[in-house]
Amino acid sequence: MKKFNTCIVLAFAILLAACSSLRLAYNNGDTLLYWWLDAYVDFDSEQKSEVKQDIGEFFRWHRKTQLQDYVQFLQKAQRQLRGSPTQADVMADYVDIRDRTEALLLRSAPDIAELALSLKPDQLEGMEKKFAKNNAKFRKENMKGDAQDQNKFRYKKSMEQFELWFGGFSDEQEAIIRKASDARPLDNALWLDERMRRQFKIMTLARKIMKEQPSKQVATQWVEELIRSGFDRFGFSERKAFFDNYTQGTVDLVHTVVRIATPEQKAHAQKRMEGWIKDLNTLAAQVH
Repeated sequence: MKKFNTCIVLAFAILLAACSSLRLAYNNGDTLLYWWLDAYVDFDSEQKSEVKQDIGEFFRWHRKTQLQDYVQFLQKAQRQLRGSPTQADVMADYVDIRDRTEALLLRSAPDIAELALSLKPDQLEGMEKKFAKNNAKFRKENMKGDAQDQNKFRYKKSMEQFELWFGGFSDEQEAIIRKASDARPLDNALWLDERMRRQFKIMTLARKIMKEQPSKQVATQWVEELIRSGFDRFGFSERKAFFDNYTQGTVDLVHTVVRIATPEQKAHAQKRMEGWIKDLNTLAAQVH
């Protein structure tokens, strides 16, 4: 079974984004992901072996079916970087990633439903406590000080990613990037509320499935509805304008960085992507 696929996918994306050595992260991903999942669910002795088996099956499937798709996406990004990508190109890439993620999660809906049917009350309580801990961390990091302080923190987090891709920037470039970063709407209290609303929906559905113990088919339908609502949560709410503006502002920020990047900085990004492409091809060839 692959009932833990969704949590694994999300954790895997976070781990790779934080690690400059893709092959190292991927080859140790089974252990890292088990620890990450256990921090939320606190698996009992009966669940542990099954979870580890599920993680192993996930990596075999993912290595066989997904890595070449990542290669193609990076190659597309390389082609764009060699030219002059437009804001529309950047937005299309964002939509592409979002749609792929939604499709991947929907594919895992039956497995998520099976997991939900197996959870125990103390595990749900543990998940809720973990959500609360994460929210406290969000407040501490993102809501400290006034708007200027929060903008500065957000800018620094963005620069960490841009420097990973392009290397260092000049003072003049940093000033331009800072201006584009600050142009995005800022409302961390709203972001926190959206996180908590999403977590509430997850916990509500998990408790409903645990209490009613519906058929797997019905539970799967409920999970699919939750997944779709998660991707549509900004499109059908009173907050649509804010999130639309934020997405557009982020696209503008990325486009600004690409637009002002020097040939040397673009070459740095090309080299970085080429290294990841090489790693992905090597990993894809190591099918067990």
